Parts: sequence; C-alpha cells; structure tokens
Amino acid sequence: MGMFGVLLLAGVVMYFAFPDTANKLILSGQVGLGKVFAKMGLSNGSNGLTPEPGPQQAHFTNIDGNVRVRKASTNTWIVADYSLALERGDVVQTSPEGVAKIVFTDSTNYTVKPGSLITIQENSVNSAQQTKVAVQVTTGKVDLATSTLMNGSKSQVIVGDATATIASESSAEVVNNIPEDQHEILVKKGSGEVTREGQTIPLESYTKAAFSSNSKEMSKSKVLQPPTLISPAPMQNVFVDQASKAVNFSWAPVDNVRAYRIRVSRNASFAGPVVVDDKKPSTQVLVTNLQEATYYWQVSSIGQDGKESIESETYKFTVVPKGTGSLALEIGDLVQMGHVIEVRGHTEPNAHVMVNGQEAVVASDGAFHHFTNPLPTGENLITVTAQNAKGEVNTQTKPVTIQ
Repeated sequence: MGMFGVLLLAGVVMYFAFPDTANKLILSGQVGLGKVFAKMGLSNGSNGLTPEPGPQQAHFTNIDGNVRVRKASTNTWIVADYSLALERGDVVQTSPEGVAKIVFTDSTNYTVKPGSLITIQENSVNSAQQTKVAVQVTTGKVDLATSTLMNGSKSQVIVGDATATIASESSAEVVNNIPEDQHEILVKKGSGEVTREGQTIPLESYTKAAFSSNSKEMSKSKVLQPPTLISPAPMQNVFVDQASKAVNFSWAPVDNVRAYRIRVSRNASFAGPVVVDDKKPSTQVLVTNLQEATYYWQVSSIGQDGKESIESETYKFTVVPKGTGSLALEIGDLVQMGHVIEVRGHTEPNAHVMVNGQEAVVASDGAFHHFTNPLPTGENLITVTAQNAKGEVNTQTKPVTIQ
C-alpha cells in the first residue's frame, strides 16, 4: 500500500507537470503508471523503471525559432512543442532560423540545425534492453552525441545511400547538402563507421567520410579541430559593469592554426546579423557594449592554409548587470517535477522578479512563485533577478541537473 501511495503521488505530480501528455495517454487507455512514465521518456531516469520492449518515443529538449513536425499517423504538419512525442516515421523540419534538440530512448541527442529536414526511421528497445535508433538526414545539417550504449545496441544516421554507425560515447556532424551534392559524416569524438555500396570506412576523432551522388567511392580525410571553449561557460551568467558592459571570451589553443574566428549571436541558429564576427590570432578577446540579454557564441580554427574548421560547441550565456546587493532576494529550495522546476523565494514588496527571463508572480509581501519552462536534460542554471523602482538589482543563480 505504501508503494502504491508513492506511485499514485508521482502520477499526480506528473499529470500536473505534463498535462497534455498525460491526458493523451489516459484517453488512449494507457493508464498504467509505468507506461505513462515510459511514454514520457522518464523510464531510464530517477524512477528506476525500464522501457517496455517495442517502439519508443523521442522528445524535444530545446526548440528555438520555427520548428514543425509531420506526424506519420496523420501526415499533417504541426508546430513543435515540448509535449509532442516523436515516433517512427515522424519528420522534423527546422526553418532557416530554427534549431531543435531531440533526445532518443538510448539518450542519443540530436541537434537539428537551421534549414534541415530529418526522418525518424527507428527508435526501439528489444527484450534484452538493447536499443536501435536510426535517423535519416534528408537535407541540412545535424549534430549528434551518443551516450553509453549497451552491447548490441545501434545508433545510426542515414545520409543519401550511406549509413553511419556511431559508437558509444561519440559525437558526429552530418551534412546532406543536396543542391551542392555534398554529403559528409564527420566524427568529432570517439569513433564510428560509414557503409555505402559495399564500401566501409572507419572513422576516428576529426576524420570525415565524404561522397557525391555520381561517385561510387567515398573519401576519408583528417580535418582541422575547432578549439574548446572556456569562458563564458555554458549557461553562465556574466555580471558586467553598467559603463563598459564588457565580456571576456577565451578558448583553448589548437596546434598549427594561424587565427580563430569568433561569432556571437542573439539566437542559437546564428541566422541574420550577428553581434560579433571577428578573426583573432590570440585565444581570447574582450567584447564591450553587450546589452543585457541572452547570447550564443562559438569559435572555429583557421589553419595555415587559410581553411576554416567546423564550429566549436555553441555555448549559451546571459549578460546581467552587477547588482548593488542592497535589494533583498532570497531563493528557497528548488522543487523538480520532471523537466519543470518550481522556484519560490522572497524579495521586497513591489519588486519585479524574473526567473530565466520570464516574469514571476510576486505577492504584496514580496513572496514570489514561478514554474519554469521544461528544461533540457543535463546541467542547467536557474537565474533569478529582482529589481525595484529605484533601479536596484539583485541577481542570484542556482544550478540544477535534469536527469
């Protein structure tokens, strides 16, 4: 009875945290709590449940810009949202300014870059809990990263008539540029192999397999490595002086390069005008006059021959003005409900409170309360900023890890 009570309470919490998903499952007759958790993608998380054998669902962990989905079951396009489950045969399309991140049942993460179209070919688990994930990149570019895969599991990506199998704990970039007949699979970390028309090419870190449609052979080449970003760190709040609004960017050096290209943008797709696009011989640069906002940054290496590497990882940071500290701000314990975080705290009466860029509800006595949008799996920062009518600002951050 005690275990039943715990499961019932967990079900109620999940219902309020994910009402749309829960309602769809209940209406379809899947009322078992284990099935509800599995369909929500929580089966390998903190609840300790394992997915039932058979087809699984993938889920969005981040949506920037215009992203839409064509469901295999209805063959109609709908706007992507965090509650929408992705299944075999579904198609995901990003606009020229859109970016989407998707997590699969084996914890493989896909970042679908702007102007791309992918199809989920396979996402399943067998009775031995071995997973099989396969995604076809119809056009555009994707980044993917695998987790620790069980022996016998497969994570594959299909480009044209080539199939790449990516090893456990590896990452890759895949390009399918049909107008220019450019088809590439680049392993950035770990290993993998690409098979096409009977030819198989093994890939190591920063090696690339490429081919064109009118050629039967694939080529293998070593590529220049991008730098590893150091600061600002991902999800970091950078506190700046009101006068200079200066932010220092730094990254690790790469051998045999003559310069680096740094880009800073207000959106994750780097579409349209960027805030910074500059080439520097050093591994750090000071950028001034960055207004209070959220930014994305990346760096590529430029070799001695003038050729540019792929972009580094993209880090997200937020510029926050330095507070005087005179404004009271207290944050209570964070309460996690799936991918949603409940934030409670207290500040002075009549102050405005922002939580991760969204306005919180503040009572007359200064107590505030807020539920975040669904956060992606991994490490996240909860940023709370309070500001009063005098212009006094106080900002605090708390880390949270979504399993």
